Amino acid sequence: MEQVIVIGAGQSGIAVAGALLRRGLRPLVLTADAEPAGAWPHYYDSLKVFTPAWFNALPGQPFPGDPHRYPHRDEVADYLRSGAARLDCEIRTGQLVTEVTRQDSGYRVLTADGAELRALAVVAASGQFTNPHRPPLPALAGYAGTVLHSADYRGPEPFAGKRVVVVGAGNSAVQIAVELALRAEGAEVTLASRGPVHYATNEPVPGGSRFWPVLAAAAKLPVGRFLKPGSIPVIDTDGYREAIEAGKPERREMFTGSRGTKLEWKGRAADDVDVVLLATGYRPALDYLRPLGALGADGLPAHRNGLSKTHRGLAFVGLDYQRTILSATLHGVGADAAYVAKRLRPARPPR
Repeated sequence: MEQVIVIGAGQSGIAVAGALLRRGLRPLVLTADAEPAGAWPHYYDSLKVFTPAWFNALPGQPFPGDPHRYPHRDEVADYLRSGAARLDCEIRTGQLVTEVTRQDSGYRVLTADGAELRALAVVAASGQFTNPHRPPLPALAGYAGTVLHSADYRGPEPFAGKRVVVVGAGNSAVQIAVELALRAEGAEVTLASRGPVHYATNEPVPGGSRFWPVLAAAAKLPVGRFLKPGSIPVIDTDGYREAIEAGKPERREMFTGSRGTKLEWKGRAADDVDVVLLATGYRPALDYLRPLGALGADGLPAHRNGLSKTHRGLAFVGLDYQRTILSATLHGVGADAAYVAKRLRPARPPR
């Protein structure tokens, strides 16, 4: 029987595996991906991290290169591959976990290819990318055009000459909408949201700004349970606010209805729209825990700072606001992983 099985080998899985090793435990890491880099290779092509390189270093692994630059998606993927290679534990790729249940004195973990494993404890660090959040939008019910999620977006080229509405007001929504407006030739782009875009600062933030140490200090506070999705304002690292205020893209209040390929707007004429792109975030990809009874009806676990309230020996790393405002980020997973690794206890035998 394994001491601990870690499910996921992205930033959260690598961080918690390292934290467990530092406490003398030997985790087995399982990932559905072909390599230990998490969702980073699958994000859109132009993605840059919204925080500087030094800010995103995992414990004991400085981020290489200029510490004040904003790393590209591929740099982060390479950084995680390097971090995984340093771990003195087994990482099994291509292992999609389908079910976790209690058995005897521990947990039984099943994978899609029929493997059956047992462990005294399990840490769910499987991220969110495979579970895009598509909120119910009654105003979209009559729409007959193309609806995509930001998980489907790779770059602006397929949207050339099209009328596109990006839904959302977070970092990804803003970055994608600005990129489409500036780089998709002939495209007409609108950023639609229920309220205005809120920015963390009035000006673009350089990588060497004092803003980052202040944010790092704030990210140590265990206030995550008091926060709700959307609590973090947009961090403008590349002139996004200036572009939006210049109408590239246009910003509108949410559409109010739809019919055929037309979207309807309050106080405006309906217009034909080719694509609605939902930049509405993700939810934890934890369906494999449903047979265990560890999830609520909303698909979210009951936990306290990453430790399950319902099952001893079960923990989480990488949840939104798990402990802090940045728990689901590269910056936050290291501290959360150390917290969980220190307090994780083996499952009690069932009564």
